[in-house]
Amino acid sequence: MMPHKFNSSRRHKFEKKRQKVTNWRVYNEGLRQRGDVTIWLSPEVVDKWLAAKRQTPGGQPTYSDMAISVCLTLGMVFKQPLRQTQGLVGSLARLMGLDVPVPNFSTLSRRGAGLSMPEKSKAQRAGPIELVVDSTGLKIFGEGEWLQNKHKTKAKRKSWRKLHLGLDITTGDIVCSDLTKDDVGDPTALPELLDQIDAPVSRFLADGAYDGDPTSDLLVDRFGEAIEIVIPPPITAVLSLDAARNPTPRDKHIAEIRDKGRLAWQVSSGYNHRSRGEAQIGRWKMVIGPKLKSRNFPNQKTEVRIGTNILNKMNGLGRAKYEAVA
Repeated sequence: MMPHKFNSSRRHKFEKKRQKVTNWRVYNEGLRQRGDVTIWLSPEVVDKWLAAKRQTPGGQPTYSDMAISVCLTLGMVFKQPLRQTQGLVGSLARLMGLDVPVPNFSTLSRRGAGLSMPEKSKAQRAGPIELVVDSTGLKIFGEGEWLQNKHKTKAKRKSWRKLHLGLDITTGDIVCSDLTKDDVGDPTALPELLDQIDAPVSRFLADGAYDGDPTSDLLVDRFGEAIEIVIPPPITAVLSLDAARNPTPRDKHIAEIRDKGRLAWQVSSGYNHRSRGEAQIGRWKMVIGPKLKSRNFPNQKTEVRIGTNILNKMNGLGRAKYEAVA
């Protein structure tokens, strides 16, 4: 529960902070490169375009996993269906002078299920990860909200999948992502997210859906006792029985909220940085889109992995740096 929504009439109003971009030239060039096809389809991929010969009996695939992932990436970047993606990749290969065959749309659909993505490069980090985890819904089929509201109808079947993202707020990269059915809770999906992280985590920030001993125990077991867990306890939260002698981090959060108020706790604990995760969700829906194109679940999971790679690639091309304007 966000208190400013309920106490806005009694809350002191501050002017909205103004910020300016300090590396506009670099950031502007990064924005331009996002539309450069040579960023997504480079001549170096020709050597790895065809699949290696199989050493076991069975059919011989023509295209490598990298070739399929490049084609699907181009389709997502330029928002094209599979048939148009086939035509797009073919035309780009001809214009760039690349002598490679192009997978047809049925091959892209079939190979997309359970596609092995190229191993991601490990970013050079100055320290451990400060991890922000958040989730949102992605639409897959059914009438849009406008038609449902206009005709007062309800969706006849489940039409959403749940996207889970873990963001490193220091580098701005998505370090873990997953797609689940809409009936899977956030804490239930957390173990598979953490399995994707191969670096130490110093701080974990998430909303109140993750509150509870299972999440805390899991984080301590994975990253050690030193990890700082910042999860807002609910209004009805009570101190543990041993809080007077051996308070847990959750007990300290509850006590500080009672003494200083929830808004002050958000500032002192750094919980406000969780907005970076919400901004990443908004960036996903703006760049990748609020809807999944694939119809079956394995292809949808591949679509999410490709979307994660796209956003990380764009982030690597250049990200904005801000400073406050007095």
